[in-house]
Amino acid sequence: MNPVRKQRLILVLFIVAVASAGVALIMSSLSTNLNLFFTPKEIFAGLAPSDARIRAGGMVVRGSVERDSESLFVRFKITDGEAQLEANYTGILPDLFAEGEAAVVAGRMDNNGVFQADEVLAKHDENYTPPEVAEAMEGAMEEAHEKHRPQKQQPSLKELEQVYE
Repeated sequence: MNPVRKQRLILVLFIVAVASAGVALIMSSLSTNLNLFFTPKEIFAGLAPSDARIRAGGMVVRGSVERDSESLFVRFKITDGEAQLEANYTGILPDLFAEGEAAVVAGRMDNNGVFQADEVLAKHDENYTPPEVAEAMEGAMEEAHEKHRPQKQQPSLKELEQVYE
């Protein structure tokens, strides 16, 4: 093989190897930093990975916030209109965090089915809801309304007789 060709081949192979290593590092970094969003209903349906850090969003259930008076520990529930997810968090909550308001928690599910949050995000103002939360809540609320919509009752035999008399 010609020495010039050999040098070019080595250079091309080196560039391909470096590019492959770079792509592998980028893919590895993206997969570890991937932060998936799920509603409480999706989490309890088993759609959320149990071994990954995820985000869960919904409305903070009124009357569910319990604060420990001796530490920064807080327990609360988040709902999407159908399911309620119990969450534990130790830290300072955002100023806009309140019962009945939208919130997103990031963390992991424990073996007892309780979400162990390491981050809590609250909505920005009274007109803002994160797009993921808005879409998930809209779909869940529509399903809940359909499920609980009163069904038309069939007329009784007496009512039918009165109509046709």
